[in-house]
Amino acid sequence: MTDLEIRDALINRDEVVTAEFFYKQCRPMFNSVIHKVFTYDVDYDECISEIYIYLMEDDARRLRQFEGRSTIFQWLKIVSIHYFIAKRRRVIENVSHEPLLDRSLRSNSHNEEVKNDARMDVETLLDEMANDRYVEVIERLILKDEEPEKVASSMGINVDNLYNVKKRAIAAITRIALEKL
Repeated sequence: MTDLEIRDALINRDEVVTAEFFYKQCRPMFNSVIHKVFTYDVDYDECISEIYIYLMEDDARRLRQFEGRSTIFQWLKIVSIHYFIAKRRRVIENVSHEPLLDRSLRSNSHNEEVKNDARMDVETLLDEMANDRYVEVIERLILKDEEPEKVASSMGINVDNLYNVKKRAIAAITRIALEKL
C-alpha cells in the first residue's frame, strides 16, 4: 500500500490496516519516540490509543492533513513527538462518555454466595493476567468499588485515561475467560 492508501484506510477505520500499521509497522518508531519523550514508564497501548484518538478527532482532521510530501512514518513521528511532549502530564482527552462501572453491577440484589463465587472466578482470571496495571484497575474499580478519582490519582493518571485502561483491562480479562471455555 502507498502512504496515501494507508492514510485513507485509517480514515475509513479499516481495522486490519489500523492494527498492522500502529501495532507492527510503527512499533519501532513509536517505541523510540516514547522512550525519548517520557522519563517514566508508559504503556505502549495507552500511547497508541491516545495518538489514534488525536489523529481521528473531528472526522480525522489531522490525519487528512497528511498529503504525502514525506513518508507517512516521518509525518507521524513528528506529529507524535509534538503530541506526546505537549501531553506528558495529561494522558488523554475526555472522549469516552461511558461510565467506568455499570451501576447495575453494584446492586445488592445478588445473594452473597453468588457474589463470592463470582469474586473467586474473577480472582482466578486476574491471576492469569500479565499486566499488573489492568489487574489493579479491575480490583480497585470493580471489586473494591473505589472512586475513579482516587484510583486515577494514586496511579498517576487522570480519570479520562482510566476509562481507556479499564476498557483494555476488561478486554484482556474477557480474552482469558473465553480461552478457558
